[in-house]
Amino acid sequence: MPSLVTGGGGFLGRYIVEQLLAEGQSVRSLSRNTYPELEALGVEQFRGDLRNLDDVRHACEGVDTVFHVAAVPGVWGPWAKYYDINTRGTEHIIEACRMNGVRKLVFTSSPSVVFDGQSHLDADESLPYPQSYLCHYPHTKALAEQAVLAANSAELSTVSIRPHLIWGPRDNHLIPRLLDRARQGKLKQVGDGKNLISMAYVENVAAAHLQVAKVLAPDCKVAGQAYFINDPEPVNLWSWVNNLLQRAGIPPVKSRVSAGFAWTTGALCEVAYWLTRQSAEPPMTRFVALQLSQSHSYSIAKAQRDFGYEPLISAEEGFRRLEADFPSLLLCHPK
Repeated sequence: MPSLVTGGGGFLGRYIVEQLLAEGQSVRSLSRNTYPELEALGVEQFRGDLRNLDDVRHACEGVDTVFHVAAVPGVWGPWAKYYDINTRGTEHIIEACRMNGVRKLVFTSSPSVVFDGQSHLDADESLPYPQSYLCHYPHTKALAEQAVLAANSAELSTVSIRPHLIWGPRDNHLIPRLLDRARQGKLKQVGDGKNLISMAYVENVAAAHLQVAKVLAPDCKVAGQAYFINDPEPVNLWSWVNNLLQRAGIPPVKSRVSAGFAWTTGALCEVAYWLTRQSAEPPMTRFVALQLSQSHSYSIAKAQRDFGYEPLISAEEGFRRLEADFPSLLLCHPK
């Protein structure tokens, strides 16, 4: 029986597809578009919308495992868009799994679902969901994750994977945005530059999805659980950024603003953009200010203990693979 990857043509989704194929599995993808790269790999592609239950139900027919990766990311935009895709779309996945007798559901979440506005250092999965959120993405992903974990049953085994700051070749979001802003001289260090963060190399994140799926079963240790996934050791954010820029032939970040100034600027930008009903993302938000100035590192001990997670690719090897992709990343229009 095939595995279904929602968003199989996306950054993380395509790596999951490729690793499944490398293991000899049959794979299908559900996306809003069709992708020549997936066609070349022999992937069965279903074109549809997570907001349409019939589309989701059709894609889940005859499937054993669903890897639900697709989501709308970002820090700005209308609530309805984020909720309909990230939360309601996930509820459609759960319903379609039940309708079709799918046995396993692996959900791609985010550590931002437990972001409470404070620094996190080597935090574990005991962190609770906060009472409020600074933007719609983590809020709607948290609602989706709670629905996935609550759906765990003898018929449908579920698990949630929380990768932090996914990076690597073919990235169309994080790395292109950093490179683009740095080339334009718009990238500034926020805060004192001492904040530590966890990064997650994309091939390791994909491997974690496959590893947990192999052991996922009714009443097993991982069923109904959430797991942080990232590289083992945290890095200094701004040293990591400058290392990236140096490898790309871009001058390092030299300008700096205080964390308080960035927070205030973000709050003012949000008010101005809300009052003028602008759909474009503001140059700064409160959420981004905190992400850039605070420490956010997460323990992978639970994943190591429960399903033997170990990164396959070292950070240095990841950078070597990323460097080979710089020509396309420098031309990429960041999303």
